Amino acid sequence: MNKYLAELIGTAALVFFGCGSAVVAGFGPILGTAPYGVLAVLPIALAFGLTVTMMAYAIGPVSGCHVNPAVSVGAFIAGRLSAGDLVGYIIAQCVGAFVGAGLLVLILKGMAGGYDLSVAGLGQNAWNPDKWATGSAFLIEAVATFFFLFVILGSTDAKTGTPVAGLAIGLTLAVIHIVLIPVTGTSVNPARSLAPAVFVGGLPLQQLWLFIVAPVVGAAVAGLVYRLNLIYQEA
Repeated sequence: MNKYLAELIGTAALVFFGCGSAVVAGFGPILGTAPYGVLAVLPIALAFGLTVTMMAYAIGPVSGCHVNPAVSVGAFIAGRLSAGDLVGYIIAQCVGAFVGAGLLVLILKGMAGGYDLSVAGLGQNAWNPDKWATGSAFLIEAVATFFFLFVILGSTDAKTGTPVAGLAIGLTLAVIHIVLIPVTGTSVNPARSLAPAVFVGGLPLQQLWLFIVAPVVGAAVAGLVYRLNLIYQEA
């Protein structure tokens, strides 16, 4: 149970600090404004990336710090996670995401004048159908998740891994956010998308399927590449 609790806490932290950077720190509302919107991308990207880094060193020795169902699926396909743990991890991660989002809601409801989730949001994921085709949103989420898992599996490999894997993974997630925020708000994590969408409802909930399927597809391909030993072959 220690590793499941670790995944719950880690995912709660990711949603709390990552989504919190958009709605509590106030960077979210200026994302779509010019010319200051671009200035909000980096703080949000770093909030997600650095939270993964700090959790990697906090719970990595316990659970591996997946804090993401797609990462767990990729690890399972790569042969680095059992089927039983896959189920347990995903449940813990989804519960943790709701804990993190729920804490944010409690805090935001204490704002003077109240806080309307349907209007101000909760750092949820969505894409604008008038600006981006569904296929583009799907592809960018799947490709970004592939590269994310590629870094995770390589940097934590028993033979090719690095002692600073947590930093490499966190910085990779930050880079992913810099590119994806203007398109989908950046998911690459079904649990991170699930909880805010349920709280907010509307379009994010309608589009939730993509933020579940696309990251899993990208992670599965990365896991398969690792499992087939297409990259890390012994001389």
